[in-house]
Amino acid sequence: MKRITVIGAGTMGNGIAHVFAQKGYEVNLCDVSQDALSRALKTIAGNLDRQIKKEIITEADKDACLNRITAHTDMREAVAHADLVVEAATENIDLKLKIFGQLDETCPENCILATNTSSISITKVAAVTKRPEKVIGMHFMNPVPVMKLVEVIRGYKTSNECTETIMDLSRNLGKVPVEVNDYPGFVANRILMPMINEAIYSLYEGVAGVEEIDTVMMLGMAHPMGPLHLADFIGLDVCLSILRVLHDGFGNPKYAPCPLLVNMVTAGNLGVKSGEGFYDYSKGLKEKEVSQQFR
Repeated sequence: MKRITVIGAGTMGNGIAHVFAQKGYEVNLCDVSQDALSRALKTIAGNLDRQIKKEIITEADKDACLNRITAHTDMREAVAHADLVVEAATENIDLKLKIFGQLDETCPENCILATNTSSISITKVAAVTKRPEKVIGMHFMNPVPVMKLVEVIRGYKTSNECTETIMDLSRNLGKVPVEVNDYPGFVANRILMPMINEAIYSLYEGVAGVEEIDTVMMLGMAHPMGPLHLADFIGLDVCLSILRVLHDGFGNPKYAPCPLLVNMVTAGNLGVKSGEGFYDYSKGLKEKEVSQQFR
């Protein structure tokens, strides 16, 4: 595999493009918005600058990495010669099904189609294509350039050959791939989201405050970041979406989203991306303080 196309230039998409390009792959980064593409390239450049300051890479390495990334707003053009497409669009099932239907029609016959979904069924996504054996989940963790894990999710019809190819490819990126099967939430979010939801319930029921809950989990459980702070970074809308997938998929009330989470998302308090969630980020990420609504 030499030519990679990443669909979606948001937080995950630009991180995925970054790691592929840094490892020598030619990357087409595709988004419907030229502004999103410009922001993505600026973000990648900034992250590479941080690596330079840490003496992980050189200025020449940065230039080479950026030169391997080509921005596109035309998906047909972006995927025309792709060996692998990694979809990293919004966590919305209807959007993903639409994208995969289009990819199946326009990508080369031997191209593998991967999705970076954090919870949506790979089997369901594969069913809209004529190549279900070549459809797979490739769930990177955020921030992609830093986090080592990649969940490699097999759909019902994903072939052994496709799975082995993606496992090897992930290792070539310097990641640690873990093969899992296609059930709601896979492994990471099936375990993580109920914990975050329970932390929100603890706040909702008045058991403790935002900082107190996060402090207990950081100091008592050795978590590097408290669950409410982490939820803000993931995006409360994304957390809600994943919990709904778990709830619908298993039919178990233990996955029901906390009403406080639902209300916050409805009100537009989505965490870091909106400037306010459980914490207030209006002064910058390094100066976070408990959101006014929880004082």
